[in-house]
Amino acid sequence: MTATVPPAPSENPIPDPAGRVELPPGVVLTDARFVNDDLLPVPLARRRWTTYNFTALWVGMAHNIPSWLLASGLVALGMDWKQAVFTIALANVIVLAPMLLTGHAGPKYGIPFPVLARASFGLRGANLPAMIRAGVACAWFGIQTWIGGQGIFVLLGKLFGGWAEASEVGGQPWTLWVCFVLFWALELAIIHRGMEALRRFENWAAPFVIVGALVLLVWVANKAGGFGPLLDQPSQLGWGADFWPVFFPSLMGMIAFWSTLSLNIPDFTRFGAGQRAQVWGQTLGLPTTMTLFALLSVFVTSGSQAVYGAAIWDPVQLAAGTDNVFGLLFALVTVLVATISVNIAANVVSPAYDLANLAPRFITFRTGALITGVVGVVIMPWKLTETPELYIFTWLGLVGGLLGTVAGILIADYWIVRRTRLDLTDLYTPGGRYWYTSGWNVHAVVAFAVGGVLAVGGSHSAPGKGPFPQDGLIPFLKPLADYGWAVGLAASLVVYVALTAGRRRV
Repeated sequence: MTATVPPAPSENPIPDPAGRVELPPGVVLTDARFVNDDLLPVPLARRRWTTYNFTALWVGMAHNIPSWLLASGLVALGMDWKQAVFTIALANVIVLAPMLLTGHAGPKYGIPFPVLARASFGLRGANLPAMIRAGVACAWFGIQTWIGGQGIFVLLGKLFGGWAEASEVGGQPWTLWVCFVLFWALELAIIHRGMEALRRFENWAAPFVIVGALVLLVWVANKAGGFGPLLDQPSQLGWGADFWPVFFPSLMGMIAFWSTLSLNIPDFTRFGAGQRAQVWGQTLGLPTTMTLFALLSVFVTSGSQAVYGAAIWDPVQLAAGTDNVFGLLFALVTVLVATISVNIAANVVSPAYDLANLAPRFITFRTGALITGVVGVVIMPWKLTETPELYIFTWLGLVGGLLGTVAGILIADYWIVRRTRLDLTDLYTPGGRYWYTSGWNVHAVVAFAVGGVLAVGGSHSAPGKGPFPQDGLIPFLKPLADYGWAVGLAASLVVYVALTAGRRRV
């Protein structure tokens, strides 16, 4: 027996004045194939994240080394700083829309992303988008952890000397591997304490990282006596025919940078005190923070060009330019806090829930986090950041296309088909309204297949620059490849709505 339901009309969820819903009194969900304590709806009493908590979450996630380097990747592709900042700002305004739409189910029902996906994909089918999202997060976890470990290695090497000359293991100094492993262990130790510990960490990490970035700006400006010629450097692309073929795939890549969170944002909003908290918190936190951080990276890099005669886009390498011990220690702590802040929130929370959804009987949130840490190391995804072509076009473009496809189905099902109405009990009950065909919704799978093929089927690489054929995996779809995220989202949404037309559902 999967649920014990008392007689009377208590089958229906109990709403509160703010429109939030929790399980009816007396309902006990016991089917271990689909239920554990981490997947159950958060009780109303524990939904207390405020606007500040969500804003701080985004500030903490956005202020990290890869975010800092986004502008440099675009400048390396030929944009000037104004074009790079504009591209980043527009991308984050665009990605905010699906973020808010999928985030709505969190405060209303208290459910994480894989449980929300059960409504559209089915109780078993939800593992399809969940595992795609988990795989992406594991790779991102490895990227961020490696970058954080490198930052610690560089700064400690500056403090103590001789680290870079240590004997090599696997092509890298053994001291770098030690920094990487210690950083990895510290991240998992924090997430092991749970989501409340993460909320507290983000609350103080956000202002600390902002201060750290501003200190770097003041230091560079003081040494430079002003900013260098980078701000006056013209675009190599202009605003004409050469610009747009670079702009659109770059825009999709910037969108893909946070498209992962546009899916699993219910993992956080489920703790929200209401819709106002998540809407205002995300609106104030995401596009403004990413735009200001891109501007900050440009100004600091411009100052570095005036001081050193060359643009230094990596903030760790720039901070290592000081001989002040206190400055190096401050930079070291800032790198630690910034990287931990984004990596735990963006890349551990989601796969922890996704893996728990795969086998609730055996995998808890904490177990899922540990598995994420192990997989993130085994994948060795740091190779993806070696060139901007591979990082922005191939990795982010491919990921964005697939995740945009899933987002289109979630938005279509939750907003258009169901009009935001879900039955909480049936989301955990085999044989209920979300069981479909043996736990799979064929309509969602078809929509995912169509959207996915259109989004990434034309993926292509320049000769010697990536893993795809020059003419695309499916040549006639090559023109769509530069718009993968938008194509995937729109196509899957339209197909799903068309397949479910005329079926009124809860």
